[in-house]
Amino acid sequence: MQTHAYSRPWRSPFHPANRMRPLVALRAVRALLEDPQSTGEVFKVIEALKGGSLRQAVMRMASSEAGRSLLHAKPSIIASLSDRTSLAAMPEGSLGRAYLDFVLAGNLSADGLVQASEEAPRDAATSYLDPEELWLADRLRDFHDIQHVLTGYGRDELGELCLLSFMTTQTYNRGISFIVFMGRREYRRGMPQIDVDALVNEGRDIARAAAWLPEVRWEERLGEPLAALREELGLRPPLRYLAASGAA
Repeated sequence: MQTHAYSRPWRSPFHPANRMRPLVALRAVRALLEDPQSTGEVFKVIEALKGGSLRQAVMRMASSEAGRSLLHAKPSIIASLSDRTSLAAMPEGSLGRAYLDFVLAGNLSADGLVQASEEAPRDAATSYLDPEELWLADRLRDFHDIQHVLTGYGRDELGELCLLSFMTTQTYNRGISFIVFMGRREYRRGMPQIDVDALVNEGRDIARAAAWLPEVRWEERLGEPLAALREELGLRPPLRYLAASGAA
């Protein structure tokens, strides 16, 4: 009988899969602060500091029937997000149409995130990860822009910072938490007129109140009304961010 990661949760802190590279992460964060649009640096930080976070996320997913179904099937959402003809044919106001508008406005693509992640090649520790962990790492990467649409956070620097706060609260990641820590410090220093702590905390609070997004089978829900999905998942609007960014 095949043994899955979620059937053997314990892993020694000294296991190679838990290896972290803080100096690599620090260099990447410094580069990211100089060029906030450098998505590849984000993945370098995540890769350097991931430690045992993927195992913890897999265990959480395995605790629900919906999550176990996803772990078994391991679907990829890339094809659905890349099919712009199908997305354009979805109803006005649906998640899929809103996602298409979002990526077209920003000249983005689902494959673009994959390419950016390849700037941070997985190291030898990755060979110790289970298939479920590797799949979930890709899943969390691939629906990043879906989370932008669901939460209402834009692609501006402040929106990205707040979304990262939301993301690491939903699915803890040392790398993302480190980026949030450094980013809010830079905002305090460079833009004291913005209460960045309140905005980052708002993202955290929204994440805590919402359903856990990774265990939703998004491939099957792109055609549903965005407003209804937000209500179902408990995603309240980021009012502080919207006011601060001038989007309100």
